[in-house]
Formats: sequence, structure tokens, C-alpha cells
Amino acid sequence: MIGLSNVQLDVMTALVSFDRVFEVLDLPPMIAEKPDAMPIPPGPATVRFQHVDFTYPSAEEVSLASLESVAVLDKTVSNPVLFDIDFTAQPGQLVALVGPSGAGKTTISYLTARIYDTRAGAVRINGVDLRDATMASLSDTVGMVTQDAHLFHDTIRANLRYAKPDATDAELVEALHGAQISSLVESLPQGLDTVVGDRGYRLSGGEKQRLAIARLMLKAPSVVVLDEATAHLDSESEAALQQALAVALRDRTSLVIAHRLSTVRAADQILVIDNGRIVERGTHDELITTGGLYSELYHTQFGNQAA
Repeated sequence: MIGLSNVQLDVMTALVSFDRVFEVLDLPPMIAEKPDAMPIPPGPATVRFQHVDFTYPSAEEVSLASLESVAVLDKTVSNPVLFDIDFTAQPGQLVALVGPSGAGKTTISYLTARIYDTRAGAVRINGVDLRDATMASLSDTVGMVTQDAHLFHDTIRANLRYAKPDATDAELVEALHGAQISSLVESLPQGLDTVVGDRGYRLSGGEKQRLAIARLMLKAPSVVVLDEATAHLDSESEAALQQALAVALRDRTSLVIAHRLSTVRAADQILVIDNGRIVERGTHDELITTGGLYSELYHTQFGNQAA
């Protein structure tokens, strides 16, 4: 009887867990495609932020119904994190976002990929407001690489084909070569069929990043967003990754977030973000000359070295 009681308890616990799982799955997505959504025109892309303000959703907006009767929701009003963000990235340009941690740089990257919708203003790619765009065309147009590149517990081949399911082996090899990691893959006993492990734990940080770059190159998006892609890498890995990025970003519109300012010196436009606002903009040489926040950040990193 005791054993049966334990079994019953386990079943009841499992049912409650399943109820919660299905409740999460049944939540309506906050980002939805409009019935009359239009595709983003293919080809070279112009990214336009038009006077964008943004506040993250509050706990009340994203809570589960089952929690509302047993928990007191945080009623704190969410503070705005972006204010009047306005800039244009022309086709083929590299626009760098720099500034202190928590300034709002990553939030700008989220809005570019429509992970969230703007609360005021608009984000447009080739003239199309992302809120009016089809999800398929947005996915085809924008590619992201973050500082923690996600790999699935599967083969290198499968991880790459996540970006292009019908890619040939020749295309996979070309992408690996462009990402400066083909020699490593060729040296593995199982080559493309090597299983990388959960989250790619069998690879180093730099190797995972370069595989993510290869996946990006295979997808070949018109817009590339890099969020601290070179963070936490040693000098050798960073040098290899920079070579890969030079190929990946060629002729593409790019938004690059970087704390290492040496990686964005050649940017066409540098936007300095502080407390959710663009406080400076210009090229590296222009911003060094003005002696503002960018100049301060640069000289903090490089001391008395020449700019």
C-alpha cells in the first residue's frame, strides 16, 4: 500500500508538472505575425532606427495564470531602457555600438532581430517596419552571433545545416574554410560527423564561435548582428575569429557590439550608448578628437598608446 501511495504521488506530481509545461506552451507569443504581413525585400539591406523608445515587458505582462493565485506579482513599473534611438546603417556598412555595461547595446540588437517589439518609434529594414514583416523574411534577412554561441548536442554537420537544411557538404566545407576552422574539423577522426556535445562542451570557446560564424556564413543574411562575439577569448582565438569575421561581414550591413574597442576602429560609424541614449556618434578618429566618453573608454583600455 505504501508503494502504491508513492506511485500515486509520483503520478500526481508529474501531472502537475505537465500542466505547467502545457500552460507555458499555450501562452500566446508576444511577437506575432500580422495577417497581412509583407516580406522584407531581399538584397543589400538598410537598417533604420527611427526615434525608438523601449521598455521591457513587466512581470504582470508575462506571468502564468496559475501563478497569479498563489504569488504576488511584482508591480514595479518597468523603467525605459532606450530613449529616442535614431540612426541608419547603410548597405555594407559596419556600425559599432559601444558604451558601458547596461547602457542598452544588447537591447538594440534584440530589436534588430525583433526578439521584442518597440514601444515607440520604428525599426525598419529596407523600408519595412519589422512589426509588419513576415517572420520568414526577417529570419532570412537577419543573422546573429552572441558571445555564448549555442550549439546543439549533435554533429557538426547538423549544427551547420540548422542554418541551411539543404546545404551540400561542399557548401559546409566552404563555410568552415571562411570561418577559419576547416583545418580543425578535418583533423577530427569523424570530421563533419563529430558530435560536439551538449552546448558544444567538447569545443573551446573560440572553436564554438568560429562554428557559429560558419553557420552564419552558410545562412548568408543581408544583416549581421554580433553581440560581444570576441568576448572571453584568448589572443590567439580572437585573432582567428577576427579573420573569420572579416570574411563574414564583407558586403553585409553589420551591427557590432564590442567592449574591446580595438575590434571596431575601422567601423563606418560608431554609436556611443550611455543610459539608453546615443550620446556620441562618428568614426574612431572623430570620436578620439572630441575627447568625450568614447575617448575616455579607449584611453582606459589602451593607456597612453597612440590612438
